[in-house]
Amino acid sequence: MVVMGGIVGSGIFINPYVVARLVHTPALILGAWMAGGALALIGAFIYAELADRMPKVGGQYAYLREAYHPALGFLSGWASLLVIGSGGAAAVAVTFAKYFREFAFSAVPENIIAVLVVVALTLINCLGVRMGSGVQSLFMVLRILAIALVVSCGAWFLFSSSSVAPHSAWRPLLDRPASFDLLTVMGATMVPVMFAYGGWQTSNFIASEIREPRKNLPRALLLGVLGIILLYVSANFIYVQALGPGGLAATTTPASEVMRLALGERGASLIAAAIAISTIGFLSQSLLTYPRVYFAMADDGVLPRGIARVNSRNRAPVAAIALQGIVIGAVVLLGTYEQILSYVVVMDWLFFGLAASCIFVFRSREKRGARASASAGEAGYRVPGHPWTTGTFVASAALIVLDTIYKYPRNAGVALCILLAGVPVYFLVSGRARRPAGSE
Repeated sequence: MVVMGGIVGSGIFINPYVVARLVHTPALILGAWMAGGALALIGAFIYAELADRMPKVGGQYAYLREAYHPALGFLSGWASLLVIGSGGAAAVAVTFAKYFREFAFSAVPENIIAVLVVVALTLINCLGVRMGSGVQSLFMVLRILAIALVVSCGAWFLFSSSSVAPHSAWRPLLDRPASFDLLTVMGATMVPVMFAYGGWQTSNFIASEIREPRKNLPRALLLGVLGIILLYVSANFIYVQALGPGGLAATTTPASEVMRLALGERGASLIAAAIAISTIGFLSQSLLTYPRVYFAMADDGVLPRGIARVNSRNRAPVAAIALQGIVIGAVVLLGTYEQILSYVVVMDWLFFGLAASCIFVFRSREKRGARASASAGEAGYRVPGHPWTTGTFVASAALIVLDTIYKYPRNAGVALCILLAGVPVYFLVSGRARRPAGSE
């Protein structure tokens, strides 16, 4: 549930129209989602080996710290706090507020609703991982049901309606000649697709709080990502069949359009409530997992030690969770969530690629016969097809980052500036951590 909850947010209900505006045939639209699923599955294989090697709290922060340098691990956590985790969660919180107002007819301002839900979920996750994961599992089941509702109602509409012919003509396969232009456009489709698929790595952040992580975490990663691929491809098949490529490109709420065709306005209101549930579940997952990164950083002395405090009763990292909630709330109130959301892809995939490259480092150390450390020991689980699969993932991550910089240079530039601002912060904080007591 945590793996799937880290992936399924509002993307599957919104991003398909972005893909349909870039490519205009059913084969290319579904091909983009299948390719994204294959890449996400390779990513799950890679993170399964990393989790088996280092079943400790912190996820990719810990991998980068051990493979390269503590500074690179710090920058990963820095980007998670200010861009990846908080920025994405803030945008999702406001998305929840928009849909909540639509079906609840609330006059309360969107940013106030968003902040209130952030506060509520922060308090729930402060009660402990069992309480937080219980809420997460509940909302993940509801999200699966929401996608299943769209798929089943869409299929019922397609097979029962005699007045509307399904868009089953899949010719031509391509909307333009096979060329470099087609290749670059397909590359552009990977930005919204991989944003929707991203998030499987967050389960690794709570590895130390999972029972038998070396066995259960790889299994959860593989089963969770396979389940998401099935859900996403099924939903997009229904979108394309019910609306056609042109109709899908013309609406920013494809799930609502499918439900409106199947059940009328009542169906559109029903799926609006389901999307709100989806977003609140994703937000709960972010508050459950990302604070474990800041806890690990504080425990290493590169963030204030107070962030590493845990509750004496439930062992939850209350200070780290509160820090995450405060930053998310601040982003919501500042109204910068939409811009920050566009930063997320370039930062997310920069560190996806770097974390995946850690496999090469760890395996090289084994071959050289270096003494294995307790935190980066030999793995029992191995990435299938390595080094080709791992290399393909690293290269794909680099291409996604470069394409995002090319398409959105201003936003990517701001994201990179935020990242580089963490360099002096690291040396300042780590210098204080190494300073002997009483030296000030």
